[in-house]
Amino acid sequence: MRNTATVFSLIAALSVSFLVLGNARTGDAQETSGDAPAVPPPYVMPQSGPFHPERIAVENAAAIAAWSRSGHSDAAAEAFAHWNEDGEIPAVCSVCHSGAGFRAFHGLDGSAPGLPENPMPIGGVVDCETCHSPKLSSVTEIRFPSGIAHPVSAAEAACLTCHQGRAAGATVAKAIGTRGDDTPDPELGFVNPHYATAAATWLGGYGGAGYHYPGKEYSGRFFHARPLATCASCHEPHSLEVASATCGTCHENATPREIRLSRQSYDGSGNLSVGIRSDILGNADRLMQLLKEYAAGVAGTAMVYDGHRHPYFFADANGDGQADQAEGKPVAYNAWTPRLLRAAFNWKLVTADPGAYAHNPHYALELLYDSTEDLAQRLGLDVAAMGIRR
Repeated sequence: MRNTATVFSLIAALSVSFLVLGNARTGDAQETSGDAPAVPPPYVMPQSGPFHPERIAVENAAAIAAWSRSGHSDAAAEAFAHWNEDGEIPAVCSVCHSGAGFRAFHGLDGSAPGLPENPMPIGGVVDCETCHSPKLSSVTEIRFPSGIAHPVSAAEAACLTCHQGRAAGATVAKAIGTRGDDTPDPELGFVNPHYATAAATWLGGYGGAGYHYPGKEYSGRFFHARPLATCASCHEPHSLEVASATCGTCHENATPREIRLSRQSYDGSGNLSVGIRSDILGNADRLMQLLKEYAAGVAGTAMVYDGHRHPYFFADANGDGQADQAEGKPVAYNAWTPRLLRAAFNWKLVTADPGAYAHNPHYALELLYDSTEDLAQRLGLDVAAMGIRR
């Protein structure tokens, strides 16, 4: 009873704050001139109510409470607060960083589907209507950066819209064009797959998220066990927590990070007592080392990586292990070659999905292996001697 009362108290507070914020925004919009477009509220709770805790079903109250503790509701997080100083969210970013932008993109707010025509107000999050809009069932496919259109049910539409990344191997191929593999070109810049690319990893070679080397075959969508067919099969949709207990159905006494899925070693260690995650991390570390060796030895400019600053890869012309500075800012790496760029893209794609070991370990290992092989051959290294597997 005490827990239920706590939940109700939390929901009551949340409901009042959301309603006040939503109504304030709506009121602001109504006071604008007749020609000015209405400003959508940053939060959208269900239009029907009333929001009295004693009238909310226990299961709904628990769902809202779980959501309120998740990253999807954290308006202070970088994913939602990044544009606060600007006072608005660019239309292209708002699709995933604002519930209002998401609804506009899919035409759930009555507008024509497509990128919103105007920036969105700050303060929005992945709110109730992002995933529970009754119109979401009209979305039957999601187009990925690779160009494929993947069929979806309403339950998957939100997940796959925002966890597909912003670039794909096709983006890298287009940027490279007909340039020579090992010729540095200051016109080339890093192609960033973006963050939290779980859906892109999950679809594997079929989704075409990674750079696919010619002549290589890649694992497709990772189906796992048949009952685990959607994102919500493994992730509690409101709290976003992984339902680890489900794994125990087939994998006894193991957490997701400890599950191996293979009786061979991929990272050359020969250690089969650890999860497949360890092999992916090991091969990612190896690839990063080769990226740096190639940058200094072939491209002619040493490279440093900083995962906290875009564009992540920076020039280190004097080789002191620190990013070069210009006007108080680190200098973006400016000696990209096609060979270096495609390998760096694959490294970033795999490491941008911390759950790649569960979403599609085979695809992740294939991208890492092929990128390592390509760099190693140019560096004159023996890939077979590394003991790694594809």
